[in-house]
Amino acid sequence: MNKEQLIALGLTEEQANKVIEGYGPTIPKSRFDDVNNTKKQLELDIASRDKQLEELKKVDAAGLQTKITELQQENADAKVKYENDLKETQLYSAIKFALAGKVHDADIAITQIDKKLIELDAEGKVTKGLDEQLKTLQESKPFLFVPETTQTFKGVIPVTPVEKDKDGNPVAGSYGKQLAETSNQGAKELADAQKSYFD
Repeated sequence: MNKEQLIALGLTEEQANKVIEGYGPTIPKSRFDDVNNTKKQLELDIASRDKQLEELKKVDAAGLQTKITELQQENADAKVKYENDLKETQLYSAIKFALAGKVHDADIAITQIDKKLIELDAEGKVTKGLDEQLKTLQESKPFLFVPETTQTFKGVIPVTPVEKDKDGNPVAGSYGKQLAETSNQGAKELADAQKSYFD
């Protein structure tokens, strides 16, 4: 390939001269194709970069910085809110657990408690600030609390105390003896009742 052919293919005269100087008057077609393809790719890259530069010129740098600052603040605010919500949930759950069985409705009782005074340990259990408030609350609003009474079962006849010896120790077989006597007494009363009914 000679200089005229190179120019005809799109190279400038200066480029054609440099190619001839580097490779001589005759250049293999494959080598020319490599050089030509490289040139085309470089031109495309330059055009692409020029376009990107034009697009960047259109960007409002001050506006972009303002938007970045706003997003950073929104992220910081969201993180603080998440941490506060998590702390509030842990505190609420710990108080509710501590109130279980002590109040009729833990949700209502919690509204009467100043959660800022409550402290939790690493495991999330209430360590300080609740007992004092509960004592005051129980005095001012006792209806919120479950009465502290011992449970009794209706219909249960208490068992007669077990017979004991002079040292206060239970006498062997005395409880079984009492059960047998009670059973025999009941059977006798039933038999008497049946007899009087049929007579």
